[in-house]
Amino acid sequence: MAKQCAICGKGSVVARHYNKLRGKYNPTPKIRKYPNLQWLTVPEGTTRKKYKEHIGKRVLSCTKCIKALGKKR
Repeated sequence: MAKQCAICGKGSVVARHYNKLRGKYNPTPKIRKYPNLQWLTVPEGTTRKKYKEHIGKRVLSCTKCIKALGKKR
């Protein structure tokens, strides 16, 4: 199972932070950041196109997609 949103495909990214130290940049190690994924059962009465193929299924979804699902059009 991938650490990826089933609806929008948002996945992990590699981030890096640079510290300025005495006029030079001090490289810091790379850090992998993951999206905030939550288990979600997509409701039956969903009318949005993104969610059509997942209706009635339990999927890992990012919180941004869960928030958008709750909004009315």
